[in-house]
Amino acid sequence: MTTLFLLSKVTDLSAQDADNHYNATLKETLERIETTFHVTLHYDGKLVDGKELDYAFWRIRQGDLDNSLTAVLAPFDLTYYQEDEDTYSIKPFQYHKKSISIAKEELAFFETLYATKMAWEDRKSQLRQCMIEALGLLALPEKPSSAPIITKKRKYKGYTVENVALEVLSGVYTTGSVYKPRPLKDNHPIIIMPNGHFGQGRYRESEQIRAATLAKMGAVVVTYDLFAWGESQLQFASEDHRLSAAHTIQTWNGLQWIDYLSALKETDPQRVGITGGSGGGSQTMLLTAIDDRIKVAVPTVMVSSHFSGGCPCESGKPIHLCAGGTNNAEIAAMAAPRPMLVISDGGDWTHTVPELEFPFIQRTYGFYGEKDKVTNAHFPSEGHDYKYSKRQAMYPFMAKYLDLDIDKLKDDEGYIDESGVTIEDENALKVFGENGDGLPENAIKGKDALFNVME
Repeated sequence: MTTLFLLSKVTDLSAQDADNHYNATLKETLERIETTFHVTLHYDGKLVDGKELDYAFWRIRQGDLDNSLTAVLAPFDLTYYQEDEDTYSIKPFQYHKKSISIAKEELAFFETLYATKMAWEDRKSQLRQCMIEALGLLALPEKPSSAPIITKKRKYKGYTVENVALEVLSGVYTTGSVYKPRPLKDNHPIIIMPNGHFGQGRYRESEQIRAATLAKMGAVVVTYDLFAWGESQLQFASEDHRLSAAHTIQTWNGLQWIDYLSALKETDPQRVGITGGSGGGSQTMLLTAIDDRIKVAVPTVMVSSHFSGGCPCESGKPIHLCAGGTNNAEIAAMAAPRPMLVISDGGDWTHTVPELEFPFIQRTYGFYGEKDKVTNAHFPSEGHDYKYSKRQAMYPFMAKYLDLDIDKLKDDEGYIDESGVTIEDENALKVFGENGDGLPENAIKGKDALFNVME
């Protein structure tokens, strides 16, 4: 009797229609998954209302939750993310996000592709070539030969600041501030600092502190605007930042800043470092992967196998489809065997780094016998930022591998003293002036003009 009762319940919930489609509502199907796998599914009711699924219960595979969820959600362009051991959230499909379980499978698959240095070098070469092509860098017109625009230098204790604009494409400018040691000598290492999506961009206090402190240690440092952020908004609307072209332009800008700083008589082009947080962390990984001139990298709060950045400036071009598919953990591993510090925290998508991404990256460094060249500074109780504790992890790493003079800034407890930095007003950091009156006459404006130049 019990067996007959259970069978009737199943028949009621997944009734066979005239076409033998055994359809049920998506909500009923998800409830059955919860019961079958003893999990909780969180979702907005609007996502499932009115949705029916053919062969609904037949899509559920005993013992395989991931395949079951994929099978019932994919027809509606929905996906899922694991929140904790027994809880999952259901969301509209997002190309830049995947579940942690899928990321684990992906990394395990990558490991089957290469078990030796030679096999990895072949994979890395394929990835690099494809990413450069996907970004469209080789198709860009030649950089103009115009001279950089440089503002008056401000002098502070141990460092100087001057604002610089480079014409990277005809009528397209990248703007930043260059921090140099004082007194200025020869053979100073270079550090470029691509920005992320933090409030105030490169003008924020923490960014100025980071740049100035590194300059006081002996580096020539540049911090520069995101595309369609900061002074770039004199040329492009803020919404243009979400064009896929932003991915190309920001990468191109980073390469041009390396060119510019490497050509200065006071710098050593053999010692180039890079660090940035969030979207700047995405650029740190990408630029390091495609440009061997970068010798030291510190990607911050961005290395993740299950998240590649929700902004088109980070993933708008299909670099993550290269070589059959990749992710940011593998892109970060392309830094090997160059020194890299991965900074992560417990409050964002980098919370899995110590157990998931870092061992994967360290394996790649092992192909070169250089596992000690990659390390992870993890802050489990912190969130998505590049604040004091994370800077304190970065400074000694940069100092070690770029031969910076860190001892003169250490306090009695061994921390780096940042107190001697002068925080400048936002307008003081602008190349073209408070109202943009200094923007060159040949500067183009608008996305249509940009597309014309890029083509």
